Amino acid sequence: MTPRQTFLAEAARRILIIDGAFGTEIQNCKLTEADYAGSLGLGHDQKGNNDILALTRPEVPESIHRAYFEAGADIAETNTFSANRISQADYGAEHLVREINLASAGIARKVADEFAAKDAEKGIWRPRFVAGAIGPTNKTLSLSPDVNDPGYREIDWDTLVDVYHEQAAALVEGGADFILIETVFDTLNAKAGIMAVKRLEAELGRDVPIMLSMTLTDLSGRNLSGHTVEAFWYAVRHARPLTIGLNCSFGATQLRPHVRALSAIADSLIMVYPNAGLPNELGAYDEEPPTTAGLVREWAEAGQVNVLGGCCGSTPAHIAAIAQAAQGLAPRVIPAAAPVTRLAGLEPFTMAA
Repeated sequence: MTPRQTFLAEAARRILIIDGAFGTEIQNCKLTEADYAGSLGLGHDQKGNNDILALTRPEVPESIHRAYFEAGADIAETNTFSANRISQADYGAEHLVREINLASAGIARKVADEFAAKDAEKGIWRPRFVAGAIGPTNKTLSLSPDVNDPGYREIDWDTLVDVYHEQAAALVEGGADFILIETVFDTLNAKAGIMAVKRLEAELGRDVPIMLSMTLTDLSGRNLSGHTVEAFWYAVRHARPLTIGLNCSFGATQLRPHVRALSAIADSLIMVYPNAGLPNELGAYDEEPPTTAGLVREWAEAGQVNVLGGCCGSTPAHIAAIAQAAQGLAPRVIPAAAPVTRLAGLEPFTMAA
């Protein structure tokens, strides 16, 4: 079976678990500038460039992937949230984008296959998946960064499509099963990501499943470009995403009404991985694993989700608690396409050869 078919088959049997935060786990390793920079000689400070650790300290992301799989995760996100030409330019490492993504996907693939093989030795069928993570960059196609020039944009559509395509191609080559376009604050940026993956599909001549995850910027339930979860879904449904959902934003409590709204209309799998509550005055997350797990279990009990996990502040302990809370609960049943979608005449995305 293809990765899409395998994933859909597993998601029909049970609620799947995606891993948790990567940045805070890396921070806990107390790495130095020398750890980040390695022997690359880039001429820029690298501390904080988590993505480059795939080249300089690969055992760090590998150990984090292993901890999340041991906690019960089914899906590993690659440590590539900022592994794109735009973000890496801040570190003078834009020429290493392909190498970083190849290495990161390879690390996650290695650990995923290791855990699947261990289960197979016990006669257990439990595939593990790798989602190639693509962050939003710090540029936006929808909004001007200059209040005095509303029409100005720091980046254009074609450039951003190329940026996303470069990253997606390396992630897939490195072993990613899916491309996860996550923390979407600008719906137009997400559409550029979709275009990049569809271009890659045409080049490869095969399916490259897309996961889409929106982030909300206020409690009214809109992202930075002003879209509600419903509007976001109708803007991207043509891409036939494998999963659609929410990440980051807030804690599970604040996301509850928006998860319910998206679940009611999306004819794709729903994946939600919230922050571990809201940050305290120091920016840290205090919500304990049992609390987070109890909150997301409510979505599962209501039949609203197919994939659960954690974002900022979550740890392997949070993922273990979420996996335990979801165990035995039935996954959400994907509804038929909503009538408004059919009336709008939206068809699956295609590209001319």
